[in-house]
Amino acid sequence: MSTINSQDDEDTFKILIATDIHLGYLEKDPVRGNDTFVTFNEILEQAQKNEVDFVLLGGDLFHENKPSRKTVHSCLESLRKYCMGDRPVHFEILSDQAVNFHFSKFPWVNYQDGNLNISIPIFSIHGNHDDPTGADALCALDILSCAGLLNHFGRSTSVEKIDISPVLLRKGRTKIALYGLGAIPDERLYRMFVNKQVTMLRPKEDEDSWFNLFVIHQNRSKHGATNYIPEQFLDDFINLVVWGHEHECKIAPTQNEQQRFYVSQPGSSVVTSLSPGEAVKKHIGLLHVKGKKMKMQKIPLETVRSFHMEDVVLADHPDLFNPDNPKVTQAIQAFCMEKVEMMLDNAERERLGNPRQPEKPLIRLRVDYTGGFEPFSVHRFSQKYVDRIANPKDIIHFFRHREQKEKNDSDLNFGKLVSRPASEGMTLRVEDLVKQYFQTAEKKVQLSLLTERGMGEAVQEFVDKEEKDAIEELVKFQLEKTQRFLKERRTDAEEEKIDEEVRRFRESRRKNTEEEDEEVREAMTRARAHRSEDAILASASSDEELMDMGMKVAGGDSDDSLPSTRSRGRGRARGRARGARGQNSTARGSSQRGRGNTSQESATSSRTYKPVSVPAKNMSIVDAFRSLKPQPSWNSSKSYSEDIIDVDSDLEEISVVPSKVNQRLSAPSSLSKRSSQSQISKGVDFDSDESSYSYHIDLSSISVFCLLVTWTSNSWIIWILKTTNTG
Repeated sequence: MSTINSQDDEDTFKILIATDIHLGYLEKDPVRGNDTFVTFNEILEQAQKNEVDFVLLGGDLFHENKPSRKTVHSCLESLRKYCMGDRPVHFEILSDQAVNFHFSKFPWVNYQDGNLNISIPIFSIHGNHDDPTGADALCALDILSCAGLLNHFGRSTSVEKIDISPVLLRKGRTKIALYGLGAIPDERLYRMFVNKQVTMLRPKEDEDSWFNLFVIHQNRSKHGATNYIPEQFLDDFINLVVWGHEHECKIAPTQNEQQRFYVSQPGSSVVTSLSPGEAVKKHIGLLHVKGKKMKMQKIPLETVRSFHMEDVVLADHPDLFNPDNPKVTQAIQAFCMEKVEMMLDNAERERLGNPRQPEKPLIRLRVDYTGGFEPFSVHRFSQKYVDRIANPKDIIHFFRHREQKEKNDSDLNFGKLVSRPASEGMTLRVEDLVKQYFQTAEKKVQLSLLTERGMGEAVQEFVDKEEKDAIEELVKFQLEKTQRFLKERRTDAEEEKIDEEVRRFRESRRKNTEEEDEEVREAMTRARAHRSEDAILASASSDEELMDMGMKVAGGDSDDSLPSTRSRGRGRARGRARGARGQNSTARGSSQRGRGNTSQESATSSRTYKPVSVPAKNMSIVDAFRSLKPQPSWNSSKSYSEDIIDVDSDLEEISVVPSKVNQRLSAPSSLSKRSSQSQISKGVDFDSDESSYSYHIDLSSISVFCLLVTWTSNSWIIWILKTTNTG
């Protein structure tokens, strides 16, 4: 690695590098709640002390996608304290900032804003914890960027092609091309690299005179066939890669022998898992760049809570532990206490040289009890260290190592056993759990219409990003697409033929991963759009309730003072109307509240107001199927029977019985269904004369939902084709 002298001059960039700060991690913990905020202050203090040109963050500044008010407030407080001031910034931006920050309402670096006084600019990409989400695709970094305290770059808006345009910086005769790429699902980015859909743009003039610095936040170690990004995928003109997301500190640059660039992995600044990689001493880096030469200076973090970890294999101590001894459990517990005391002594000696380090350390003792041993009570053991250790509930971790038999071409060799390390620290993803479930499930509960990949992505959005409509919209989208496919092929309404066509269609979608990704993206777009409509619906319902109250005060308790109808979207039924089969259109119109219909006001009405029109919105998962069937018009000559029953609860029951089709549909709903935090279970029952099926879909249980969609998908298609043909 090329080196430079540490002497500061007008041609040397000084950059403070850190990644994975995870502000807000365990913020409610009485002992560890402030660890991330204290360390973040230390990082910014080091930037101010070393008079750096700017701070470069590699993602995951926040631990939660939607950080709490306390976390955001603490972050703003630190940025304002350390990054604002009168010290001038000595480098300039040469690139088109409208391209570098095109997603921002203020597309320029914060230190060039005349309304702000920035002394230390911060450039940051987003990570997988604080990535953009929601209807407007915003993240917590966008809040800081809008406030002028941080420069968020490296955000890609396209899912089909990524063009990484660098931020071009110049200080004296040194020029840096700063590339950034925020977190993208590893499998998708892997596929895009393979398909040559990722391009790193280079400056047109003197492209060899630039120091190319790339910041990325992806899996570096291999977690699966495509669940990581190989270093060989990156362009060889890069000089240094700052790799975020991996928490083990490997900040000293190491050279990739094939691509010839250097990789620095700063690691996290807080312990978020009790794994061996987190036990490595935490550092941040001070990068000096002059011309094409660089030097990385390691700066140890003093405020990080010390973490000591040790492994014990009971089978390795046959002289101490005999499984046949009735008191062996007490002996094991005494041995573990001795090990914990030794780690506490080491932590105390380490803290004596660093008064800024928190008093209580993190202790982890992993005990392999393979060989006939029994574990003791961890809870009782932890009570002895409540006042001395920061993680008393997680001190002891019992595990048995897994053994895998080696296979030869001819037979099995039982003498050779390969031990696998403990699975502690490994991350299980939601989509992997969904895929694993359906791979091991019985044939009768296998998916026949949806795909495991699509369902896994939707469940992940539901769990990680709180997209409450993700699963519903994915089911609806794939159902509509399957119906169009069957219509185009003019499939007869016979169950065997439909089953075969659906299987073919599903297999073709499974092979075409790009098309399947497009389906998931379209479903997520619909879910976000629906969530935006929720705000309009809630606002309209709230305004209407206020109007109802106002009219009751003005006109007394008499119902005659109210308008005959209201447009109310999804609000509660407050009037008491009864409809019968023989009622005329005028009487029926007065009872059709909640359907967006309006009529002439009563002549005796004491007040008038303009009805609020709101967008139509699917009330439940069954609407995905109802929307595909032609709906009868209210002005049709067919006769209907409609009952609107007002009860004391918030639910209203609506039964519509067409005389020709002879079907009955009951769909309970409640106000603000999707915005409710309690996630009330919504049920749908459907009975048909042609098919004696009954379904209940419970959106509060993902597994039950997946299984029921699996079991009922073909029957729904048959019903849709029949009702469509007859309608």
